[in-house]
Amino acid sequence: MIRAIMVINNQGKPRFAKFYNYTPMEQQQHLIRTIYSVLCLQPENVSNFIEGGTLLSPDSRLVYKLYATLYFVFVFDSSENELAMFDLIQVYVETLEKCFSNVCEVDLVLNYNKMHTILDEMILGGQVVETNSETIMHAVEEISKLEKVTAATKLMSKSMSLLWG
Repeated sequence: MIRAIMVINNQGKPRFAKFYNYTPMEQQQHLIRTIYSVLCLQPENVSNFIEGGTLLSPDSRLVYKLYATLYFVFVFDSSENELAMFDLIQVYVETLEKCFSNVCEVDLVLNYNKMHTILDEMILGGQVVETNSETIMHAVEEISKLEKVTAATKLMSKSMSLLWG
């Protein structure tokens, strides 16, 4: 099971974090800081896989990938395959690339909801449900259309109530 997904910039600021089991906010922040402190000390020529040990629970593992200035981090238990998680990071980043054409930190900060939507199409309750980025993009586009229709309907309803008030 996937326990958490984080995107942390190279200065240690979390840009996105999603935990799939209850974790108090203080513990989440501590975990993010601890993970960042380990990641920034990792030499470039070592593995992108880290055993949980003292960093996480003994059953946990961590896989990460650095893209430009952002660390994409997946925390998971022993029931998941490390290489599959590494590939899932790639799928997530590819899908973000399709949404924003060239993912940068500003895109992620300004489009926080879209990041959640993409992730929710990929992972449900800590379990991987979709790995095809085309299928994920199609679902995200459909959700965006529905959001636009809903927003337009609300605006029209509000306008009508003001007119007939």
